[in-house]
Amino acid sequence: MATKTDPKPPGVANEKIASKTYEGLSRERLIEAYRIMYTSRRVDDREILLKRQQKIFFQISGAGHEAVGLAAGFTLKPGYDWFYPYYRDRALCLALGATPYDMLLMAVGAADDPQSGGRQMPSHWSFPKLNVVTQSSPTGSQILQAVGCAEGGRYFATHPQAAKKSAGDYRQFKDVQFQGDEVTYVSLGDGTTSEGEFWEGMNTASNRKLPVLFVVEDNGYAISVPVEVQTSGGNISRLVAGFPNFHFEEIDGTDPVASYAAFARTVAYCRAGEGPGFIHAHVIRPYSHSLSDDERLYRPNAERERDAARDPITRMQMFLIREGILDENGINKLEKQVEDGLQIAVDQALGAAPPTPDTIGLYVYSPDLDPTSAALQTEPAPVVPAADGKRVAPKTMADLINATLRDEMRRDERIVIFGEDVADASREQYLEEKLIKGKGGVFKLTYGLQHDFGSDRVFNSPLAEANIVGRATGMATRGMKPVVEIQFFDYIWPAMMQLRNELPLIRWRSNNGFSSPCVIRVAIGGYLTGGAIYHSQCGESIFTHTPGMRVVFPSNALDAAGLLRTAIRCDDPVLFLEHKRLYRETFGRAPYPGPDYAIPFGKAKVVQAGTDLSVITYGAVVPRALQAAQKLEREQGVKVELIDLRCLNPFDWETIAASVRKTNRAIVAYEDTLSWGYGAEIAARIADELFDHLDAPVRRVAAKDVFVAYQPILEDAILPRAEDLLRAMKELAEY
Repeated sequence: MATKTDPKPPGVANEKIASKTYEGLSRERLIEAYRIMYTSRRVDDREILLKRQQKIFFQISGAGHEAVGLAAGFTLKPGYDWFYPYYRDRALCLALGATPYDMLLMAVGAADDPQSGGRQMPSHWSFPKLNVVTQSSPTGSQILQAVGCAEGGRYFATHPQAAKKSAGDYRQFKDVQFQGDEVTYVSLGDGTTSEGEFWEGMNTASNRKLPVLFVVEDNGYAISVPVEVQTSGGNISRLVAGFPNFHFEEIDGTDPVASYAAFARTVAYCRAGEGPGFIHAHVIRPYSHSLSDDERLYRPNAERERDAARDPITRMQMFLIREGILDENGINKLEKQVEDGLQIAVDQALGAAPPTPDTIGLYVYSPDLDPTSAALQTEPAPVVPAADGKRVAPKTMADLINATLRDEMRRDERIVIFGEDVADASREQYLEEKLIKGKGGVFKLTYGLQHDFGSDRVFNSPLAEANIVGRATGMATRGMKPVVEIQFFDYIWPAMMQLRNELPLIRWRSNNGFSSPCVIRVAIGGYLTGGAIYHSQCGESIFTHTPGMRVVFPSNALDAAGLLRTAIRCDDPVLFLEHKRLYRETFGRAPYPGPDYAIPFGKAKVVQAGTDLSVITYGAVVPRALQAAQKLEREQGVKVELIDLRCLNPFDWETIAASVRKTNRAIVAYEDTLSWGYGAEIAARIADELFDHLDAPVRRVAAKDVFVAYQPILEDAILPRAEDLLRAMKELAEY
């Protein structure tokens, strides 16, 4: 281990020994380091024993990784810097200020578990007071969030006024804190470097020179798969060396002093704003991956014994004795203190009360702001004639979405907009020199926003959907309001890990310790004449099936404006679906309703009142259903009540039920494929709860169970048309 001597005047021998430091670590600090490392190992050991006694339900250890966690905890600042650790980082959390009791409460799944209230597995860290952000199980899904977190800290440092609270929207419930030189730590195992999101995160951190500290804790195995199978050449440092703006370190992660020195150098680089850091720490895994694994099945004894010879606990103990910092009695005394304290923590945790079943619904959504509240409903602003007295022309859905985004950005400095092609131009000089007009999205919905608000608030992302959603999640966790765009619904799937397992779960899995209320705008749907397979998809039921995600799907310009405003001010994540065919349709145009117009979520609109038949639909099927309903009334006098849901999660069951009780017949129509579609749930609920009011079976009208084809003749045969709806309405009315 490298050492240096404190440059003090010569004195007596014991004074020289007392003043000696090791890469800046004093003797007292080294003793504390050993206490933390030993505590970490013994918590692992006690959890293993408890699991074998069936007193806890899962165990995964940080054994062998203690020196790296200790070094990170000693060089970073709890409650100041930000942390996205992974499950081996027990020593890090202890060094930051978490206690063994906190960890054991998590292991037993106690109601008082400060990390999740019994909702998350052990070693999935979440300590809001320490800025340790809630962790999930999918490997690597924290990386892009860490990048977004660092972007959020930088944004608030340059826009400090944006951090102020404001009543009436999500900002009222977000306590924003930021530091000008903060660092965001993110750790991962060697296997996780195989994930695409790792490379996306490295790319963005490098490109934007973000103060992100990437720590790869390389123990040579991803469960049973060795590193040479995971990583070309068997060494991740060689593969990432070409990223610019990074400070790189490759270290022996079982040596606490060398690890501390590497972390000190790297953290200093990040704090100075030079760019991100990357520490590749070679560590060991003396225990199996978890207690669900048996490493003896794939690791021979000789290999395991080689690892044991590098055990950081043993190395640190021998170092303290060799350097005269602690003798054997001192080591024994320290370890006994740890054991005694740990026994008390175990006894207390085993006696802690579990959570009660009635708490399971808490914090799926914000407990503070209800986006379904009728108090959010406002009236459109009066239409003022133009200066020359002419009537103000109605605007398209695209126009009103753009105007709403512009007004909300004026109102709320926390809003940033990014995605693929959403900026007017990334090469700003072209705009400044007026060489170009600017793009503003493939559908032009963000046109002019970069020009009005600057490139730090409206900017292009890499062509990587997980990058967009993951970064937005990290930013929103910090208190920002990212309103990001996925260019086509058909390409949303690379972001599915973030959209399913991360963004909607952050509040619930952290027991309201963290939240991430961002908006994901997505162009969706077909009826494009040539959109074909990969520009015509729906699939909203996948996202309405995800607890924690609000899903909105307007059919006209006025609703798009009012619902988008509610989405932006909401305290929950919102998936805002915008039908491409409706962007510039004649149907549903309206004057801009003003900067305060909002519509509550979960409130359907009765587009047309009727007495003979209820049709429940949304999106681009609304104008087609209206056309069919009007024709049916003209030809046969059948009065159809047409309901536009507008919001899919939550949806307005009360309006549906009232209509079906009145008409006694129901059709549920939707653009997605018929089988297992969104409308099936509504049809099932009508049959379940309103059976006694029905005079006919509940019908569904939807797309055929195939993807949309390119040839318009085929597209017409696949998607539900007005003719299909008219036929179904006639048949049901005559039943």
